[in-house]
Amino acid sequence: MTAFVYILASKRNGTLYVGSTTSLARRIFEHKTEAVKGFTQKYNVKILVHVEIFPSLEEALQREKNLKDWQRNWKLELIEKDNPTWRDLYDDIV
Repeated sequence: MTAFVYILASKRNGTLYVGSTTSLARRIFEHKTEAVKGFTQKYNVKILVHVEIFPSLEEALQREKNLKDWQRNWKLELIEKDNPTWRDLYDDIV
């Protein structure tokens, strides 16, 4: 089962959220429409800025845990490496 780790942002260099899922389009849609109450709704974190694909949910969950432990500047560098303009990647996945 393919799984994904993603990073959402409120704006460039704004608040970040790291998550994982097996259904990326559905999960990001939930964040964007505020279907799920919590952190992303409270801080208006809706821009998909980074995605990684994994062959299993277990690997994705481990990567999510690792990224959550990263320093903020490491996450910013990861985003900027592949998405220097902080473009919303959601349209690419739907």
